Amino acid sequence: MANIMANEEVAKKQRDLAFLLDFSRDVAHVRTKPELEAAIFRVFDKLLHTKLSLIQVIGEDSVTLYPFMYDQALRNGSNEYFDEKVVVPGTVKESYTAKVLASEEGLVFNVDEEVASGNARAKFWKATGLGNMYSLPLRVGDKNIGTLWLLANSLSELVLQGLAAQISIAIANIQANEKLFAYKKQLENENLYLKEQIGKIYNFSEIIGSGPQMQEVYKLMSLVADSNTTVLVLGETGTGKELIARAIHNASSRKDKLMVKVNCAALPANLVESELFGHERGAFTGAFDRRIGKFELANQSTLFLDEIGELPLEAQAKLLRVIQEREVERVGGKQTIKVDVRLVVATNRDLENEVKAGRFRADLFFRLNVFPINLPPLRDRIDDIEPLAEYFVAKYSKNAGRRVMKISPRVFQQLRSYTWPGNVRELEHLIERSVLLTTENTLQEVFIPRKPATDQQENNFIISNRSLEEVERAYIIEVLKRCAGKISGTGGAAEILKVPGNTLHSKMKKLGITKADYFSKS
Repeated sequence: MANIMANEEVAKKQRDLAFLLDFSRDVAHVRTKPELEAAIFRVFDKLLHTKLSLIQVIGEDSVTLYPFMYDQALRNGSNEYFDEKVVVPGTVKESYTAKVLASEEGLVFNVDEEVASGNARAKFWKATGLGNMYSLPLRVGDKNIGTLWLLANSLSELVLQGLAAQISIAIANIQANEKLFAYKKQLENENLYLKEQIGKIYNFSEIIGSGPQMQEVYKLMSLVADSNTTVLVLGETGTGKELIARAIHNASSRKDKLMVKVNCAALPANLVESELFGHERGAFTGAFDRRIGKFELANQSTLFLDEIGELPLEAQAKLLRVIQEREVERVGGKQTIKVDVRLVVATNRDLENEVKAGRFRADLFFRLNVFPINLPPLRDRIDDIEPLAEYFVAKYSKNAGRRVMKISPRVFQQLRSYTWPGNVRELEHLIERSVLLTTENTLQEVFIPRKPATDQQENNFIISNRSLEEVERAYIIEVLKRCAGKISGTGGAAEILKVPGNTLHSKMKKLGITKADYFSKS
């Protein structure tokens, strides 16, 4: 008899283990709550003859208990109690729940004994015809995540512990998947919002400027936008090279994907390759995870490399290979990755001089200089200063909560007479400051620096093999053009040249300067 009983015990354990193995296989594929529910009801009812009373999960506040899953069949004949006690949130401080969560392996409540003690829940348990309520804590590691309540006549401890462990893991996975889905949805919404904002802010038609120099830029942009040709945007600091790059991207067939930007001047020399081409885990000290480079990130989109002239020579060689082969290799990696990237690069340097000085590779320059677009400096776009100023006044008035409606003629004259070494960016910042300092509806004053021209710009007028008189005449004509022909008064040429108006008139007469030289009808 002892042998028979021992054999039966072994056989029972084997059946329990086989049951748990099958259940774990079912649960391993679970990713959603309905899938877990189907797996539990299939196993509990058919194999264990057990009723799932309730699964509760602990909320993020670590106090509230929310009903996660329960058997709808138990609602029959006890709707009132079911709605009041089962399908409403509770707390971990409730007496029965607190006991279960504090226990190591769960508790067993005899239904008849609980009815005799006056437990309101026991009447609900009694209606099922089953003898015991098995209550177990659901844990992942040392953390309680909920409770499991099962009605059955008899269940082995092995089965109970196995069920609790498997269900705990399944619920933790479901919660993690739900959070990931929520984060993914949030990122998709933010991405959509960002695309909409970029479409509004960087629309091709919203680049401000209608002078002949900008018309030529628009013409070149329209010719190259639909192609995959590499574009080299040249211009001084603050002329709006990134704005042009975005406009080209938004007018291309790749506009549905975000343009990826890299500021080459801001990259440390030892991280340039990692940033552009990516790296594998363990490729170098600090490379704890695999990193996707900007070329991979911009696949089937546009990659804008700003300040390309700042790249170190070693990185230039690897960039040339990527442009030629259209494939990248991550730092520390052995696999080549094909990429379909449209390049737009920009610089404020003279790359031809950089090549002559040995600071920029000639072969890379020829690869990039396929379709150059030269952005004119603001001092050569006098006619665009007025619409730009009006745009920035409207923008910063709204941002600052001011009601600056217009700009006085005196201010326009001052703006036109300044040489703008910082170009459009300098104009934008000057207008922003002036708007913040004004308390009227009309902008009456702007705070232009006292020295309007840099030494380099002043030297632009000095040309070899010309007499002093010729250089003086050319310089006065240039200043008069910037001042729209105004000689005296605020913002006039005399003020910039720091001479009395009468003296300037005499100088012009002596040098033979007439209106035809500095003031055209157009």
